Amino acid sequence: MANEWATFGADLHLDLTGRGRRKALMDALREAVRSGRLTAGTRLPSSRSLAADLGMARNTVADAYAELTAEGWLTARQGSGTRVAPRSEPRPGPRPDPRPDPRPDPHPRAAGHPRPRPPLRPTPGTPLYDLQAGRPDVASFPRADWLKAARKALTAAPNDAFGYGDPRGRIELRTALAEYLARARGVHADPDRIVVCSGFVHGLQLVGRVLRDRGVRAVGVESFGLRAHRDLLARQDLRTPALGLDEKGTRTQELGEMGGVGAVLMTPAHQFPLGGALAPARRAAAVDWARAEGGLILEDDYDGEFRYDRQAVGALQGLDPERVVYFGTASKSLAPGLRLAWMMLPGDLAGEVAAAKGEIDWVSAATDQLTFAEFLASGAYDRHVRAMRLRYRRRRDQLVAAVAAHAPALRVSGIAAGLHVVLELPPGTEESTLRAAAGQGLALLGVDRFRHPDAAPLPDGIVVGYGTPPDSAWSGALETLCRVLP
Repeated sequence: MANEWATFGADLHLDLTGRGRRKALMDALREAVRSGRLTAGTRLPSSRSLAADLGMARNTVADAYAELTAEGWLTARQGSGTRVAPRSEPRPGPRPDPRPDPRPDPHPRAAGHPRPRPPLRPTPGTPLYDLQAGRPDVASFPRADWLKAARKALTAAPNDAFGYGDPRGRIELRTALAEYLARARGVHADPDRIVVCSGFVHGLQLVGRVLRDRGVRAVGVESFGLRAHRDLLARQDLRTPALGLDEKGTRTQELGEMGGVGAVLMTPAHQFPLGGALAPARRAAAVDWARAEGGLILEDDYDGEFRYDRQAVGALQGLDPERVVYFGTASKSLAPGLRLAWMMLPGDLAGEVAAAKGEIDWVSAATDQLTFAEFLASGAYDRHVRAMRLRYRRRRDQLVAAVAAHAPALRVSGIAAGLHVVLELPPGTEESTLRAAAGQGLALLGVDRFRHPDAAPLPDGIVVGYGTPPDSAWSGALETLCRVLP
């Protein structure tokens, strides 16, 4: 069942509530279609695939599909699969602000291209093995499928694709992203509210600038996270006070006590770097704060596709699209070198962020955007994510097993999702373990590396990434890691 969950079909996020698995599934599908999250023509996963995802019998899913088809919610045709049926109702939701003027500046300024996300830890020379967190297996980039998508996209590309274009990004990509995010991540998606950017850092830079211009002076952050993100906000003259963190995730109930905070930056689906998912009550508390105070939640969904033991936690944005800025990226699922990321913005913010991007640069190449749009629409992205999910799960299992065999006293956490785990070490051993790792040519980071200056320390630990080493080096990386563990 676990392997089936990882490999078959397209992803579909559903929230099943209430008694009776079949009824809960039917209600969730009806609501997804009624709300417009699943649009007409969207192809649903096969009954086998969805049954594996949801942990239910295949006949239960097949019966639900058949009844919804009879009711007119779905259509089923041999060779075409099960799809969302056309509906006459207009799609609900407020319309975004008028579009910014897409006409190019006749005297464009020099591009203010943001620097790519810097390495988390500089190391002298090239390490023998790289186990730093947040890095994917770029050797598995799907070159043949990407080339196929590029050829098809360039053949069909309109002439205006090679002009200055819309600062929000190509409409083909924004449309494909809206369909995918609604289906796979539970996002309330509208192509007109998407702004394509060159990475999470670029998107955060744009949103930070708009927040500052709106009068925001502080953005709350998680007590453990990337210093690069805090530094970027600080360069926008925004303070970054830290929220506490415990076994249920970030203590979002503290937001109301943080005076002057206009937004909060979070990784709710998979906290970086500690690895937990934000508890449902904490998610609700964050949304309640944003509604009451007119604040914004900046949701970094950096590796939302990679959850291994059950269906992925849905995006927080689905709880209130007008109070959440959703950030997604292809850096973990495909490769950071593509420089492709996106934001799903509230209606009153979309125009301002697009205008800010247009004043600085356009950044993401139109040809890459068109290729990614075709890659998404053809189903190649779903297939690649499923294959990588299985590969990363195998590596996670091998890592956990190796640690259990060589250092059974060590606690391993954050294993349910993502590309890294956290190993809790005996008190006072974090720095000595890192020194031993460096001496063995192992690039590794300690938990304290990610601590906010105002946050209390956590027990000693190391953050071990398992995405980067190629298959040929993976066993050697594991052996080296086990040698340096206390």
